[in-house]
Amino acid sequence: MKTTANVFSNDEITVTYQPCVCVNAERCARELSNVFRQSIIPWIDLDGASTKKIIKQVNKCPSGALKYHINSNKEVA
Repeated sequence: MKTTANVFSNDEITVTYQPCVCVNAERCARELSNVFRQSIIPWIDLDGASTKKIIKQVNKCPSGALKYHINSNKEVA
């Protein structure tokens, strides 16, 4: 069964999560738990940290299940 990506957005950034790709390394939740929360739905809260910190953490995802893009006409401070 194919699962579609979960999409989370704020004014600056959109983060997608593909659960079928995730290897459950839990690195995101351990290192940036204010954004990647394990027991709260929705589990990704983009207001939990700066956009730069979120981008840095998404880039550490070992499986590539987390991806991001900067929303148009926005600059990351």
